[in-house]
Amino acid sequence: MKPALLEVMRMNRICRMVLATCLGSFILVIFYFQSMLHPVMRRNPFGVDICCRKGSRSPLQELYNPIQLELSNTAVLHQMRRDQVTDTCRANSAMNRKRRVLTPNDLRHLVVDEDHELIYCYVPKVACTNWKRLMMVLTGRGKYSDPMEIPANEAHVSANLKTLSQYSIPEINHRLKSYLKFLFVREPFERLVSAYRNKFTQKYNTSFHKRYGTKIIKRQRKNATQEALRKGDDVKFEEFVAYLIDPHTQREEPFNEHWQTVYSLCHPCHIHYDLVGKYETLEDDSNYVLQLAGVGSYLKFPTYAKSTRTTDEMTTEFFQNISSEHQTQLYEVYKLDFLMFNYSVPNYLKLE
Repeated sequence: MKPALLEVMRMNRICRMVLATCLGSFILVIFYFQSMLHPVMRRNPFGVDICCRKGSRSPLQELYNPIQLELSNTAVLHQMRRDQVTDTCRANSAMNRKRRVLTPNDLRHLVVDEDHELIYCYVPKVACTNWKRLMMVLTGRGKYSDPMEIPANEAHVSANLKTLSQYSIPEINHRLKSYLKFLFVREPFERLVSAYRNKFTQKYNTSFHKRYGTKIIKRQRKNATQEALRKGDDVKFEEFVAYLIDPHTQREEPFNEHWQTVYSLCHPCHIHYDLVGKYETLEDDSNYVLQLAGVGSYLKFPTYAKSTRTTDEMTTEFFQNISSEHQTQLYEVYKLDFLMFNYSVPNYLKLE
């Protein structure tokens, strides 16, 4: 059965279970932005004419005001994903009220493409390198044509892309209202294992070993050797999990972006995302965004088989040695990401 069809079936079940409570407007920076009040595929959902590029329709118009009156299966699927986020935010509105104000600093992950009126919230370990490459092509005005010719390290140079945090408050407000906003998500624990494997099992990631590995070993490993305390390059997954659920960790500083929740990186209960792409349907969802942006005829999402990719089977193995108590505590940390993006509780979990 196709992933998209399985997702629709899961959503139908979850929609009947979610309890909706009252959701008010959220304050974004110092102005009001009603983020989650879009009804089902209504025409012109903003109540005003959407600004579009000269001589063409904007991505928002293509999405919400399609020329074809009959909605495609893809459009319906993405509407269901938006509804899932909205329902989860409503059901957890008490948590959202704790954080009513976003500052420009909270918008550092939202990459802006002025030419095509796009805002992309990048989530590490969810194909963000290739999506940053695409955004460099889209914003480069001819400087780049093939995204795969852009070196991975260059895609992560902050100066190469402009983020929403660099704009004034009125400019932020305008773009949030007028641009198509999208993000890509992944099964939370698969993403977590991917981050662990990349940052703590690769010898070249010495900066992560020094900054986080040494700290994790010092706190979580009894009788650690002086070499381990100095290098921090042999962190066990069990120690990494213990570090994440340790209340001291969460009080000390925000999680690193590679294992921070999508809820905290992209603020989907404060910012209305028009499209939620998924790692499991990465190519289709990515090309749908490019189609809406009017560049789908000549720009495609890069595809290649990655032999080192973290799989569900691999994730299952990593959780074998995690106690049920720690599994339960870790699930609580990432629970909103599971619910909001319609990921089932993994079968391998032994929740208390």
